[in-house]
Amino acid sequence: MATGEIWDAARLILPATFLSPAALTAMGLGRYRVSCLVKDGRLVRLRNGRYIPADLHPDLVTAGRLGGRLDCVSLLSAIGVFVRHKPTAPHVQFTPGTTRLPPRPMGVTAHWRHTSGERAGLAAELTEALTQACRCLTPRDAVATLDSAWHHGLVDEQAIAEIFARLPRRYRSLRQLLDRRSESGAETLMRLLLRGLGCRVEIQVKVPGVGRVDLMVDGWLIVECDSQAFHEGWYAQKRDRRRDLAAAALGYTTVRPLAEDIYYRPDEVLATMKAVVSHPRLQKSTQSVGVAPLGSVSRRAAH
Repeated sequence: MATGEIWDAARLILPATFLSPAALTAMGLGRYRVSCLVKDGRLVRLRNGRYIPADLHPDLVTAGRLGGRLDCVSLLSAIGVFVRHKPTAPHVQFTPGTTRLPPRPMGVTAHWRHTSGERAGLAAELTEALTQACRCLTPRDAVATLDSAWHHGLVDEQAIAEIFARLPRRYRSLRQLLDRRSESGAETLMRLLLRGLGCRVEIQVKVPGVGRVDLMVDGWLIVECDSQAFHEGWYAQKRDRRRDLAAAALGYTTVRPLAEDIYYRPDEVLATMKAVVSHPRLQKSTQSVGVAPLGSVSRRAAH
């Protein structure tokens, strides 16, 4: 999703609250009018004394019916933040000590913790949801999710610091792996994979005559992480092929792993990229053209 779309979703989802009878009365809606709105489908009765507009996100409705708040990877996915494996059942935050909750369907993940959010809120506070997601995701997936939220401007450096302050010390090594310049989850995961191979990786490098490339590896290998959203159609394919030819003329080698393979076939991608970066013929060919590395980035492996 584009940043504008993610912000639009966040504005609708994050502030969502249920309406109590007192709130409805303050809006000038008496019992009879509320009953008519529910009958007409314009209001939804979540549980006793809790109502919501009928056009709310369905995951918020589910969390509200359970007496909690949409949380963790479910909330982030609903907004449009990158989550590699989208949950099939919701993650819901419940306040400890809450009683008279309805039975939870199988598969629902309950996160019991106190929150700084509004009591009537239907969504967890964003930094709390990101903190919880780090606990539920693998380290690499957590980095990709945090990169996504940071890249789209949903959090800033202060919020990132707050997230890691809330997490146990064992998570602090992930902080140095974050980079808000990554424009997709695929880019983050590929960057971590390549650094795990000991490669020097630069992000969003501008190459004269070619344009900006996703990743520059060891100064000679261009890696473009292609997804259907931005590379679909003949026009996009023509553009990419022309860029690859221009890069080849400068002595670079370009590879284009598919985002879906990075997400769902990581072992195959790892084996392929390991062979590519260690291929002596490619490296020798590039060096003979006189292509120098375009900068330096410390070699940090993501484990």
